[in-house]
Amino acid sequence: MSTSHGSRSSGRSSASGPARPEPAVERVHGVTRDGQQVWIAPGARLNALDPESGTLLRSIALAAHAGTAFDGRHLFQIAENRIQKIDPQTGRVLDTIPAPGGGGDSGLAWAEGTLWVGQYRERKIHQVDPRTGTILRTIESNRFVTGVTWVDGELWHGTWEGEESELRRVDPRTGEILESLEMPPGTGVSGLESDGNDRFFCGGGASGKLRTVRRPRAGSTSR
Repeated sequence: MSTSHGSRSSGRSSASGPARPEPAVERVHGVTRDGQQVWIAPGARLNALDPESGTLLRSIALAAHAGTAFDGRHLFQIAENRIQKIDPQTGRVLDTIPAPGGGGDSGLAWAEGTLWVGQYRERKIHQVDPRTGTILRTIESNRFVTGVTWVDGELWHGTWEGEESELRRVDPRTGEILESLEMPPGTGVSGLESDGNDRFFCGGGASGKLRTVRRPRAGSTSR
């Protein structure tokens, strides 16, 4: 998989030259990382990719319609109106909880022992108890919410409306926009995940592409 890097501080990502991570992939819904592999959710399976080459390493057959997350041991995957907890070694679904959006859910991330779930058209992010599905907190956005990720104690999410997309860092208590990185026109963001350092992996929805974008340095003014 070739990579494309966005600007650190200009407020707009270049995100040029993306590659299809796997020829059979027509959509990338969710994206997560388990420390070594990047997992993408094309719809009817979860694919594990080498993050540098894009080589398909393995695949798990299951419903994968939206966001994907990893808690250090298990994968979590949105499938229609539920969130599945998955053993990545065997591919077995260990548990399911209701998704807070009832089928209108988008991104998924793990942080602070809880799941953070985007609700696309409702423009919300919910913090959810991973055992029961109980909503613990809700913050609101003024744009459609796509992918969700945490990195270095920061909550980021993607937006996508029409031909416009952004990566936003927001206050996890209030939803206030703290930083914003524009994507080039026509470059949509579906799933979103950090590599734990200075890169984001951005799913490209129906393009079937996975892009890498540079995360702005701390203290930069990219909004």
